[in-house]
Amino acid sequence: MTKFDLLIETHQGLKRQGPGSPEMTLRALSFISHLDEHSRIADLGCGTGGQTMLLAQNTAGFITGVDLISDFIDVFQDQVKELHLENRVTGMVGSAEDLPFEKDELDLIWSEGMIDGIGFEKGLTYWSRFLKKGGYVALTCPAWLTDEYPPAVKKFWEDAGSSLDAIGNHISIMQKIGYRLVAAFTLPDVCWTENYFLPRAEAEKNLLKKYAGNPIVSDYVKEDQYEADLYAKYHQSYGYVFYIGKKVS
Repeated sequence: MTKFDLLIETHQGLKRQGPGSPEMTLRALSFISHLDEHSRIADLGCGTGGQTMLLAQNTAGFITGVDLISDFIDVFQDQVKELHLENRVTGMVGSAEDLPFEKDELDLIWSEGMIDGIGFEKGLTYWSRFLKKGGYVALTCPAWLTDEYPPAVKKFWEDAGSSLDAIGNHISIMQKIGYRLVAAFTLPDVCWTENYFLPRAEAEKNLLKKYAGNPIVSDYVKEDQYEADLYAKYHQSYGYVFYIGKKVS
């Protein structure tokens, strides 16, 4: 058993695999126009598909969810069947750094809580080739919300293989790549606390019971609790930001 195995087991039953909310997904979608039944949409790092199903219920196009973790895609496909969306939505196991789409195929690229693991500029630059001119990208990425960068927060994200940047720098990167910023807004605290940390903690209580006395499980849960404690202390300094951009070049 590895910590990655525990991450999968923890998150497989959650509605969301990271901070967010239906309200914020729909708010971001409200800035996007000209989608119809012919539109092609990709949700990259879709997880089990909580936001994907919401997109499907509020758009008319064809949606492909992509995630590295096959267990998540299994849940995703079950949701597709339950909601009778088989004719418009499909999930596939794959990498957001090696996409199967054709050049200029997509009208919308959606991605919540994943791009920082690739790198904001690297991910957006690569994804851009698959997006039509006039198409949209909508994504969440962690960012600094103040000019103060607490060292403990900086170290945590760097140790996790990510990093935080200023919102203005993210916007400048988008513009350099060829996007016009349509909107940017910060996710409220509830997207972290009530919608993610709380259900994750409940799932991890079950892990501790299931694997009682296992030091790997104990360490894994402690690390996740540290993340929640860190956010409780420094949430004014950082958070997820939703960026919506339109490809203009």
